[in-house]
Amino acid sequence: MLDVKDLRVQFLSSPHKWAVDGVSFHMDDGELIGIVGESGCGKTVTAMALSGLLKKKDVRYEGTVKLDGREMLDTDRDNIRNLQGTDLAVVFQEPLSALDPIMKVGPQVEEAIMVHYPEIGPEERKKMAFEAMENAGLYDLENVYQSYPHQLSGGMLQRICIAAALISKPKLLIADEPTTALDVTTQAHILEILKRINKEQGTGIIMISHNLAVVNALCTRIIVMKGGKIVEDGPAFKIRNHPENEYTKQLIAAIPTREKRYR
Repeated sequence: MLDVKDLRVQFLSSPHKWAVDGVSFHMDDGELIGIVGESGCGKTVTAMALSGLLKKKDVRYEGTVKLDGREMLDTDRDNIRNLQGTDLAVVFQEPLSALDPIMKVGPQVEEAIMVHYPEIGPEERKKMAFEAMENAGLYDLENVYQSYPHQLSGGMLQRICIAAALISKPKLLIADEPTTALDVTTQAHILEILKRINKEQGTGIIMISHNLAVVNALCTRIIVMKGGKIVEDGPAFKIRNHPENEYTKQLIAAIPTREKRYR
């Protein structure tokens, strides 16, 4: 489904440094992949490049990114827009930043359908929005649909963003730190929702996170990044229990345990 070869990304404001430097990996249909690393390692820039969200006037690309055989880097903005919200969707870390504060959340969930399928009428759109919201773990749907972002909790807002991303059943979902600002219980609920969506809809998921424990709880494969490069890539159980790279070992050692917490 996704084939990334020697991806390099350089911001023109920092022309002497590659933010992403030679990243290559392949992703099959329905796969669950986690990309982990410390802040500044290039994982979010990689996600933004894969999803076509970096403005070409601001960056320089090298390499190729193909989604179902279609080149993502060397294509025009209209083709990228046609893919976003249909074959590809993104969930961001801060739901309040992703949502329009003066617009009710219901129509925001419907936005991908309104843009890509204008022939679908308002009643059918609302029905699709309710289904997506329910799949994202929301209840009291009419009340939530009519609410503004400031009237909902952080966990509910993240579920709204997941519903908006998945309403058109994309093949690939990129989740960029979607649980970071949430409490531990809500984090677990969001991860369970993503697992269920992957299983029931066959949606491939790339989870971006600095938290190896969170990625390990969701993903079957883990990619570890440092300094814009991939330093380790393999099955989650192998990365977690038998890491080969020293940096990966350090990430695992930093995971809080009960003994560390109460020492």
